[in-house]
Parts: sequence; structure tokens; C-alpha cells
Amino acid sequence: MTFSTIDDLQKALKQQEYVAERGLATALYLALKLPKPLFLEGEAGVGKTEVAKTLARILGTELIRLQCYEGLDVSTAVYEWNYARQMMRIRLAELGKSEQAGLRADNGRPPSSELEEADLFGPDFLIKRPLLQAVTYQGPGIPVLLIDELDRADEEFEAFLLELLSDFQITVPEVGTFRPLQPPAVVITSNRTREIHDALKRRCLYHWIEYPTREKELAVLEARMPDVPRRLALQVVGLVQQLRRMDLYKLPGVAETLDWTAALLALEQQTLSVQVVSDTLGALLKHQEDIERLQGSVLEAMVQNAQQQAE
Repeated sequence: MTFSTIDDLQKALKQQEYVAERGLATALYLALKLPKPLFLEGEAGVGKTEVAKTLARILGTELIRLQCYEGLDVSTAVYEWNYARQMMRIRLAELGKSEQAGLRADNGRPPSSELEEADLFGPDFLIKRPLLQAVTYQGPGIPVLLIDELDRADEEFEAFLLELLSDFQITVPEVGTFRPLQPPAVVITSNRTREIHDALKRRCLYHWIEYPTREKELAVLEARMPDVPRRLALQVVGLVQQLRRMDLYKLPGVAETLDWTAALLALEQQTLSVQVVSDTLGALLKHQEDIERLQGSVLEAMVQNAQQQAE
């Protein structure tokens, strides 16, 4: 699927329940048009990963996800050899050799069942990990390659990724060089727990995803949970927006807003009260220090303010 305008892409995102402002839709449109990787930064829970998931649904294609972590290496990200299958192949060759021991071929020499290195390090024994899967994707269309939370990986892996994004090809010494029929749509995300090198950013389009405004968060909530009562949705968003103005250890993202709303609906709540908010804060805040700050008169004032805003 192709999009003739940014508006078309923005509408397609909204149809898949992703509310994107014009800036994000423009960056994604250009990433598909040029094509170039799209590098998304922002706080955890603002919807960076969901961009790639939604794009895959829009394009009707496969989402290939590489979740980054400390110590991530080539064998996990690119390829590795199927050692169990290689050992089985060696064992079968040894059994064949044993069965033929003592026998002679017509030319008077014993038959050979020696294994060549190429027999063990060929495509049949290659296990493709996410990056190689994206490069060797056969269609239909192009896949969406999500390199998620790159800031969690080591700088050594970032350097390898830099080389990959330059030429978008992968060389397996024993097999050869793999190149895609068409470059995949690449989305790279970072929570900015460390700075990503400028050399990698220069190869990408960049967009920072902010915490949503009150209007956008309400639109996201109602798109994802159309059954939520309007008054409850207004109160939830009003209280979450207040929390983001506080000096908390970890501010709640949109993901936490959705989780909290789901918890309230599971409890069949139609409106917020101090008691129900206190009982369900664990769905919204993930640090005990933050929860303790929202007790007593502080919580009462915030709930009252959220109720008034919803009137």
C-alpha cells in the first residue's frame, strides 16, 4: 500500500486506532517515500513501538521485531548456525562411513564419505534472526523492521547497526552477501536512557514523541476503548495530565493511561473516587515512592480537580 499524501497516511493510522499528530505522520510518510529509517525517541509509554505495529497492520505486512538489551550480539540479532542439525549431519556421515568400512569401490579404493565444510555451513543450516529475516524477506510487499529500545543495547551493536543501515546488506562469510529486493520499512526506538551516536541518527529521519496533550490523550483513549463512559474518560485524562506536572520518579505514559482505564472498567466504575483511585494506582504508577506521594489531601485535591474538569 502506498499513500499519495500525508493526510491519507494520517487517516490510515487513525483507522487503526493510532492518533498521530501532523509531525509524526509527516516523518513516517517521508520514511516510506524516500525510503529511510525512522528514529523515534521519547519517554517510555508514549507510543513509539506502537507506530511500527500500526504501520505493519496498515501495510498488511509482517512485523519483524528486534528487542534490544545489554549484551545483544550478532548471533541473536542477525544469524547463527544450527549446531544441533550440523552435529546430526556429522553423525550421519560417520555412520555411513562405518557401514562402508572394509568395502571397496569398483576402482579398488574405499568409498569416500568425508564431509566438506561447505556441507555444514550452507543455507540449510543457517538460522535467520530478525535483521537477516528483514533483508531476505520475499514478500508480498516489504516488511516493517522494528529495532526496539536501541538505547538498551551496547555501543558495539550500535556500530554494527550503523554499517547495516549504510548499505542495507548482510554478509555471511560462509554463504555470501544478502541484499533485499526492496529495503524494509525501518523503525528504531529509544527511551533515551543513553545518547545514540550522531552517525546513526544522520542515516535516519528523526522524530521526538511528546507526552500527549489533554485533547490527544482523550482521543487515543476513546479510540482504543470506545465503550468507556465519556465522563470517566475525561476524569482519567484529567488526573493523568495532573500527574505529569508533578516531580515523580516515573511519569505515566499513554500505555499506563490505557492500562488504568482497563482496570477501572474491569471494576465497573463509571466515575473516579478517592477510594477507587487509591486502590488502583498500581495500574498507573510503577514506583512505591510515587504512590506514597499521592496519598491523603494531595490525592483528594487531584480527584476533585479531575471531576470538576469533566463537568
